[in-house]
Amino acid sequence: FGGCVMEVSTVATVTVRGLDDELHARLRLRAAHNGRSMEAEVRAILQEQLAEPDEYGWGSRIHARFADIGGVELDIPPRTDHPRAVEFGE
Repeated sequence: FGGCVMEVSTVATVTVRGLDDELHARLRLRAAHNGRSMEAEVRAILQEQLAEPDEYGWGSRIHARFADIGGVELDIPPRTDHPRAVEFGE
């Protein structure tokens, strides 16, 4: 870029505005419970939720959640009906 020096920071700043009072209070309590500042708690939540892509869908997650207690077996009836067309009406 013609002798221009560009500096890239690895630290990003995210500002969250518009939290309702109840959510703000829950975040504050969760942070206090975990011994963190609210900012550190938000970082922990984001890290937990976004660190690794989900390997499984919701069905697999539910199955894994109940696996520790022996699982849950459900009898799933076979599908006999054909899918219905979507009706866009008035």
